[in-house]
Amino acid sequence: MSSDKKFPSTTIPIRYHVMFWLVYFTLNVLRWGSYFDDYLYSFKSNVVEFTIHIIIVYGNIFYLIPKFILRKKYKTYLSIMVLILILVYIVRTGLNYTLVTEEIFPESNLPSSFFDINYIVDVIIGELYVISFVTAIKFVVEWFLEKKKNENLAKLQLSTELKYLRTQIQPHFFFNTLNNLYALTLQKSDNAPKLVIKLSELMQYVLYDIDGSKTNLLNEISHINNYIDIERLRFDDRVEVEMDITGNLEDVYVPPLLLLSFVENCFKHGMKGCDKLKLKMSFEVLNTGYLEVTLINNFNPNLPYEENRGIGNENAKRRLYLMFSKNFVLDSKIEGDIYKLYLKIPIS
Repeated sequence: MSSDKKFPSTTIPIRYHVMFWLVYFTLNVLRWGSYFDDYLYSFKSNVVEFTIHIIIVYGNIFYLIPKFILRKKYKTYLSIMVLILILVYIVRTGLNYTLVTEEIFPESNLPSSFFDINYIVDVIIGELYVISFVTAIKFVVEWFLEKKKNENLAKLQLSTELKYLRTQIQPHFFFNTLNNLYALTLQKSDNAPKLVIKLSELMQYVLYDIDGSKTNLLNEISHINNYIDIERLRFDDRVEVEMDITGNLEDVYVPPLLLLSFVENCFKHGMKGCDKLKLKMSFEVLNTGYLEVTLINNFNPNLPYEENRGIGNENAKRRLYLMFSKNFVLDSKIEGDIYKLYLKIPIS
């Protein structure tokens, strides 16, 4: 049942076909019954006509269109349709004459014969109207259902890829953190047990606390602070971090672990060839419904700044595009020995 709701079938259930024909039939009976002031005649004549309508309509939808129209055999289709309309005229007139009334074309209020051109045109146009009307309804409804199904499949694909990208960055992060722990154990540092505790808190957050495509920004910042604490345990006083927060962050949600890759990048390059990492972070909630994030860190300009290497940045860019399409800004630049990253994403 849940799968039916998530992925609607492109086949219209039979009950809706039955309901449609019953409503259509009833309206026609009432319409012509009121016109002639003879509801019994209207009922009997519509029974004959609708029986033919239903046979021709479904024959056209399920056989003629797939076999000829979809295969671009238009001349054959038109030829068969002409023969069908001739047959419909003969059968309908014969059944009406036998079962309903011996009067040909009573709707005209004039004497008519079997070969009356007005009667022939009326029958053919009426049949073409029903065929076109019902066929159009069916294909419009199935187009809508197909469109809805494709949208749901696209959402599932997006969700699957986002989950994959998130699981991709988690091992990347833990690999780097375990390297830090390994370095501390080699140094027989007293900070190793503290790092284990910090790491366990991060694992709790990553493995259990994150259960959706977005997480509260305050939780994410707390997670970033844990990461910074781990780096401080490794590098002692060589880490100097300043954080500025503007606006109310309580109801702001962001993609989980998105900002971490940028912070990792700051440490990766800021500690290379530098006595100290100086990192400034700012988070500002704008009244326009966007969050602005700025990261500024120093680095050694004499060393190559391989910004595009590794999983983090490419992962983050892909996730931003999948979640926000083009409705985000990600910009980075180097000014002397300063690296600046600017991110703007919607929070609504």
